[in-house]
This record gives sequence, C-alpha cells and structure tokens, in this order.
Amino acid sequence: MKIILSGSLAIDQIMSFSGSFSELIQKDHLDKISFSVLVEKLTRSNGGIAGNIAYSLAALGEKPVLLVSAGKDAEAYIDKLNKIGVDTSLVHFSQLPTATFSVLNDGKENQIGGFYEGAMSDADSLNFSQFATEKENIFAVISAHNPQAMARQVQECQTFAIKLLYDPGQQITNLAANDLAAGIEAASILILNEYEMSLLAQKINLSAEEIIAKTDLCIITLGKNGAKFYEKSNNHQEQLISGVKLGKVLDPTGAGDAFRAGFLYAYAHAWKTATAVELACIVASFAVQENGTQNHQLDWSKIKQRYEETYDKRLQN
Repeated sequence: MKIILSGSLAIDQIMSFSGSFSELIQKDHLDKISFSVLVEKLTRSNGGIAGNIAYSLAALGEKPVLLVSAGKDAEAYIDKLNKIGVDTSLVHFSQLPTATFSVLNDGKENQIGGFYEGAMSDADSLNFSQFATEKENIFAVISAHNPQAMARQVQECQTFAIKLLYDPGQQITNLAANDLAAGIEAASILILNEYEMSLLAQKINLSAEEIIAKTDLCIITLGKNGAKFYEKSNNHQEQLISGVKLGKVLDPTGAGDAFRAGFLYAYAHAWKTATAVELACIVASFAVQENGTQNHQLDWSKIKQRYEETYDKRLQN
C-alpha cells in the first residue's frame, strides 16, 4: 500500500513555560485576553503535519509519499526527509516562504498556536487524480493545510474511489461546513482529538454520535489517556485504548502526528484496529519525550519493549 500524505509542511517555533494558562487567563474577561509569559525554552525545528507523519512513518520502515507545497527555504528539510526514506518527488516548491507554526506550551500540555500559511496556499498542483489508475494500491491522507485544496482533494478521492483518512484538525474552524461534511462522507477513517470533535459537531450541526455513525472507523485521541475508537463492523461500539505512562513529557507538540504515523503503519500492514491504535499510542509516547516534532528515534526493539510493558502482551510487526 502506498500512503500519500497531503497536509502542512512547516517550520515550527516552539516556546514552553512551566506554568499554566489557566492561572493567566481571567475567566471573567475572555473578551479581553492579554498576557505575556517568560518563555523558558525555545526551539525551532522542521514540522508540519504531513512532514511529521512522514518522518515517523519512515522511521518505522515505510516509504510514504509527500504531496505538499514548500518554499525554497525548505530545500534542506525536504532533502533530510528524502534521505531517511520519504518519497519527496511530488513536493511542489513555491515562490512563497515555507509555512510557519508558532506555538506556546504550558506545563500541563496545553497549547496556543498561530499558523502562517505561506507556501501552503500554493497548492493547485497537489491533486490525487494522478493516482486514479493505481487507486487499489493508494491510501490518501488529507490532513490540515490549505482549506480550498483540502476540499478539492476530498472531491478527487471520492470521484476516483481512493481510500481516504480524513484529518481536518486545526482547519475545522476555517473549512466550510459543507466541505467538512463532504470529507466525512468520503472518508474511510476519521481521526480527531476530543476538542476537534466538539468543534466539528458544532460546525456541521451534528452530534458526535451522528458523525461517528457515518464512518467506517472513527478514532478520537485522548492525549496522555490514550484513544478511543468506533468501528462500523462493531456497530460503532466504543473501544478504549489506554495511554502510555511516562515519567516526564518534554514537548507534546507533534504527538498527534506521531500517533497517526503509528496507526498508518499498522493499517498498511493490515493489523487489527485495536493493535493499530495501541501502536499509535506507543509511537506518540516516544515523540513527547523529545523537544520538537522530528527529534525522536524509533527502534522496533524499544517499541516492542514499551508495548509489552504497557499492554502486557507481545507485539509482532
């Protein structure tokens, strides 16, 4: 199975402090938020959802295809991904600067971020129609990037019957309700976190239960508490997968992308869904133990050891 990753590719600027947003935000004055913190750590690193997923997938032994737009300032970044096994032949190089994500993390794994779209808006050439003749071997992943391109790509996947994982994430607020609804209808798999599911339900005027009922598989991530999933084959009954107990979390940025990479690896190898979600949790646990989104190392012997310690059973890859 060839995994095609469409999503953001960005340069991340990650700032962290040990306090809590809840201590800084006055609940009675949410309409006039203004605060500043003394940042204790600043890192700049390669990132973006598609780039992060590609990094972890390659580290697991896959060769994903990047279908993204980047600026000339990301040539070294693209070359690095290519050297670890990512297929970068379809990357479009724009005249615009590479997208930039700036995020502030507090000591309780909460985040406030801002995204500059840059080259991500130059996405006209990023289409899935080019894979129509090999659709049986293609699995598309549409993660948050340019909203207009996301809507077009969903339509392409539906038109050419290409299997799709829909991951609208941080673009839920920017996508039109009908485009979000179309993404859900076209997708085989929907992945969101709890907050994103709440936003999605509000945006398209459906309950979470009604959204789940439209999917073959819906996965809702729960941060350090793991994930829950709902399969059509099991009448969409909730199944909970526990998270990984860690002594310390250095940086939660990119954990969701690592989770998706772990799941996609298992999915591509036809693992059972529960095992795939368990692997996803394990891969995410390695990501949060390093600063930045592409600095963790994935070694199968260590993955299996942590899996066995967490789920009390052996992992066969």
